[in-house]
Amino acid sequence: MAVIAIFNQKGGVGKTTTCLNVAAVLAKAKRHPIALDMDPQGHLTIASGLKKGEDSELNMASFFEKKTPLANLLRDTPAGWQIIASSLELAKIDATYGSDPKAATLLKQGLKEELALTGAPILIDCCPMMGVLTLNALLAADRVLIPVSADFLSLQGVHRLDSALNVLEKKLQRRFERRIVVTRFDSRRKLAYEIFDRVKDRYGDLVCNTRIGENVALATSPMHGLDVFAFAPHGQSATDYLALTTELVKTGFFEERKKEESIQ
Repeated sequence: MAVIAIFNQKGGVGKTTTCLNVAAVLAKAKRHPIALDMDPQGHLTIASGLKKGEDSELNMASFFEKKTPLANLLRDTPAGWQIIASSLELAKIDATYGSDPKAATLLKQGLKEELALTGAPILIDCCPMMGVLTLNALLAADRVLIPVSADFLSLQGVHRLDSALNVLEKKLQRRFERRIVVTRFDSRRKLAYEIFDRVKDRYGDLVCNTRIGENVALATSPMHGLDVFAFAPHGQSATDYLALTTELVKTGFFEERKKEESIQ
């Protein structure tokens, strides 16, 4: 079981879209991924074809508030992979557990006890704020995937996020292995190439070679509760996400980390 946190503190960078479509590729490859929607907005839940209100007790909030085992919260998506849905109740978790130092390890322990034996890759669509939910996701994760849209403000955001992860590494005495993927790449704009080059110059091999192009189908498919492979299987976005996932698979990104890598 490899646990991947998909995280960026800036909105509109393709975080949920990346989680959705990487899960779709892994499902097509018979890797049987499990997605956790840890964002109270619940965009991944909706984009996966699940309606708000359906099986209202089967969501991440039940795990934190009622200690419901994660395995009991799994739901099947129309695309054939599984998800633990979000709920607006998740917005209360920071207030509930904010003063409890042990709260940040709840998800890690829950995954170990309930889902480890499945061997399935687990993708976590993180809340965009650095609070209890995000700390749970990061501490449970083997690796972090950071989507960055090809614009100037997003470039500044990834610098801040990288710095925040570095601070957490020192505080928690563990490394966060990470990869950066440039999204919303408009090949018609010179700025997009400049942003990609700047990210590559600064972060080197941490940056995926695959870029996710700006595409109408990619923006539209979640409205229909579909991943891009179901909505436009022969389009460029499907090609991009297949290439991205293939690249990550080849680097071992979805393989379980054998042991904790601590900071000396």
